[in-house]
Amino acid sequence: MKRCCIIVAGGNGLRMGTELPKQFLPIGGIPVLMHTIRNFYDFDPFLKLIVALPENEIVPWENLCHEHQFTIPHLTVAGGNTRFQSVKNALNQAIGYDIIAVHDGVRPLVSHNTLTRCFDGAAAMGTAIPVLPANESVRKGNMDISIPVDRSHYFMVQTPQVFKAAIIFKGYEQNWIPEFTDDAAVVEHSGTAVHLVLGNRENIKITFPEDLLIAELFLKNKF
Repeated sequence: MKRCCIIVAGGNGLRMGTELPKQFLPIGGIPVLMHTIRNFYDFDPFLKLIVALPENEIVPWENLCHEHQFTIPHLTVAGGNTRFQSVKNALNQAIGYDIIAVHDGVRPLVSHNTLTRCFDGAAAMGTAIPVLPANESVRKGNMDISIPVDRSHYFMVQTPQVFKAAIIFKGYEQNWIPEFTDDAAVVEHSGTAVHLVLGNRENIKITFPEDLLIAELFLKNKF
């Protein structure tokens, strides 16, 4: 099967306290997004990589690639105002592929075992979403009123979320609604159930300054 991965890199640095987009922040001197791309390339050098960036960040990204002599093949496309639109734009470059993954550009630590489970799961079942069981107590409500819930019924969702092409293309024929927080929600809304596979603990989404330190530690030790 022909496989490709859309890497969505549209985050900003607000929660990082920096004007630099978080996908461009360095880990060990190398931008986060380069670590993510390299991880997928090392997993499968024949995997087509499509990177969705805000249009005004494409030239800065190309400059970073030149500066770091980063030559791993990937196609850059302009994203949209929402994650949904960015993925939809990137799907235009994924026509002809059988299995399509969508991954957060600021998750450089997804393990190759997780990637194998995701791609194999999607090939067998049509969809595969990596998750981790909740391992802390969970409460439902707000800061004033809340109740405990059974954490065994809850999972923490990761990426890449992987689908057979016909399934994800059908999902993205829909109009955007606020409930579309990830690709699994898009696909479910179009009438297809999603199947869960085990993710890995190191597969954090870099959002806060301390996440950079954690990611650097994992990368140094090859997690």
